[in-house]
Amino acid sequence: MGRVAWVDGRFVRLGEPAVGLEDRGYQFGDGVYEMVKVVEGIARDLDRHLARLERSLAEIRLAPPPRRDLLRAVAAELLRRNPLRLATLYIQVTRGEAPRAHPFPKGVHPRTVMVVRRLVPPSERDRAEGVAVLTAPEIRWARRDIKTVNLLANVLARQRAAEAGCREAVFVEADGTVTEASAANLFIVDEAGVLRTHPADERILPGITRAVVLELARAHGLPVEERAFTLEELLRAREAFLTGTTSFVLPVATVDGRVIGNGRPGEVTRTLGRAYCEHSGIPELARVWA
Repeated sequence: MGRVAWVDGRFVRLGEPAVGLEDRGYQFGDGVYEMVKVVEGIARDLDRHLARLERSLAEIRLAPPPRRDLLRAVAAELLRRNPLRLATLYIQVTRGEAPRAHPFPKGVHPRTVMVVRRLVPPSERDRAEGVAVLTAPEIRWARRDIKTVNLLANVLARQRAAEAGCREAVFVEADGTVTEASAANLFIVDEAGVLRTHPADERILPGITRAVVLELARAHGLPVEERAFTLEELLRAREAFLTGTTSFVLPVATVDGRVIGNGRPGEVTRTLGRAYCEHSGIPELARVWA
């Protein structure tokens, strides 16, 4: 049986024509989305993702949002029809389909799409040894806290990273402030041993994994600050790691070819990596940090 998606009340075979060419998400990037980690058919932290979806919709003045109870029910059925042990649940809401014009169209129904995809975790080698990242100039718009489908700047940065043999691209503002990666948040353990990440303001996307990791760090009694850091502080850090739905907790070994700490996952990274895998219901992925 082929993969099944859900489009505005209909379950359809993936690849079956279901969205019109004049959908505003396709023509303008006029929409928002969520990516939810799924383990053994359970959408992890789903309510947090739905709350962020509602916030993003409100920020782009696309209301009312799809009802949470409807999205939960559809997600459960979609996951039943796409049985995968590890997967992602992609939820996208656009302003709908209308003849091309920049102002909001009147009388148009928003379009909601949900798709399940297999999730391949970062490799054991990447989790055990850490990954290489490079820096990229921060050229994105000023409202990065909205999880918009318009990701061109992220795509260009990530492609540059891939061409350089790196896992991720980390954005750096003109003043040297590090914000986040193209598809992940970034943490450091600074020279004083404090776990730091950029505060959840309009300059970053407030990641769900980021929030969980902050909670886990505090539960473990680690010193934590939501405080921005510079590229120089990143390069001098004891440890650094990425967090995200598809990144999990992923150690960073080098930035622009410069080794972070001793070039291996540090104690804080390993502790939080293990804790996050336990939280997510996939403890076997933590064995690499035992």
